[in-house]
Amino acid sequence: MEDNNKPILEAYQSLVGKDQITALLKKAKKFENNRILHVNSTKFGGGVAEILTNMIPLMEELNLNAEWKIFTAPDSFFKISKKMHNALQGNMEIQFSDDEVSAYLSQAKSTYEQIQPKEDFIIIHDPQPCPIIKFEERKEGKWIWRCHIDTSNPNPQAWDLISDYLPLYDALIFTKKEYAKKELENRLHQIPPSIHPFSDKNKYLEDEEAKKIVEKFVPLDLPLITQVSRFDPWKDPLGVIDVYKKVKEKVPIRLCLIGSLAHDDPEGVEWLEKVKNYAGDDPNINVLSNLDGVADLEVNAFQRVSDVILQKSIREGFGLTVTEAMWKGTPVIGGNVGGIKLQIENGVNGFLINEVDEAAEKVLFILKNPEIAKKMGIKGREKIKNEFLLIKHVENYLDLFSVIS
Repeated sequence: MEDNNKPILEAYQSLVGKDQITALLKKAKKFENNRILHVNSTKFGGGVAEILTNMIPLMEELNLNAEWKIFTAPDSFFKISKKMHNALQGNMEIQFSDDEVSAYLSQAKSTYEQIQPKEDFIIIHDPQPCPIIKFEERKEGKWIWRCHIDTSNPNPQAWDLISDYLPLYDALIFTKKEYAKKELENRLHQIPPSIHPFSDKNKYLEDEEAKKIVEKFVPLDLPLITQVSRFDPWKDPLGVIDVYKKVKEKVPIRLCLIGSLAHDDPEGVEWLEKVKNYAGDDPNINVLSNLDGVADLEVNAFQRVSDVILQKSIREGFGLTVTEAMWKGTPVIGGNVGGIKLQIENGVNGFLINEVDEAAEKVLFILKNPEIAKKMGIKGREKIKNEFLLIKHVENYLDLFSVIS
């Protein structure tokens, strides 16, 4: 059982051991006089905001001077940046008008003026603020662009919009090296995202406490399968409903689709309605969001109580919801794509699937083989402990700082 009330480093020591903490403190000491800045587009919703919410306090406890700034922009900009996100992930049908290109690039100047980056290490997260580096004339600090999405097969126009700025950065971080173009290899670094095991979303909950939380929203009268994700076409929520329908032909089950609506994701509301319409009036499909009071603690409980967690993504930069569920020892069935493949070893600590029938088959297998499912869950938790906790993530950043200093 984890202790959720200790100071962060002390709590981590109980998980990873004293030697690892001592080594991390030694690495951090080298940078205790440097200033570190993270920049992104939203404080709430999505994996980036969640990581930074937990990373900044951990960096501070390591005596690092770390800060996180968000920039403000009109809603029209976030519609463009969501198009950019989808295009960079491979939607070839998207085209950007001259006005959209102009708005995207002019926002970069506004963002630069808002942020006024003067720190020693400046980490720019994702495409929204990527071009701001062109306004930095003195460039005294080290600039890092951190891409959280799968850009292995991007829309050419979208890639052209950011590619001129990437050579200006001192380092480029991708979740997988395969996501980046070959011409970027000389400044490319692979660093996966992470979870914080002591946050409300991931901290230990007793079984009875978790069940009580879930029962505020749905009855626990049937086996429960859950997908937690943004309401987004890349997460294939409609395909998840198709999986549920296939499984329901064999055994009675309940499906929960849980997501949060983020400030920088205007498409989310539209997709929430699509999901609800596709679910129809089936009483055993429950579509829930932060608007229903499902926040981090509730997500934690659902991930613990569910018999199976699905993450049927079509594209996935990493898949923190996979990480979260595996940390809790819950069997996960994920799309055979992107960063999910970094986490799930097929048939060992979960299952990788390519289409609806295969996913339904694996759900049924887990429901019918609880002992195998339990062993998979144990192996999944161990994988996350060794590779994808926040403390390892911070260490990876410190190693990168050393390389580019």
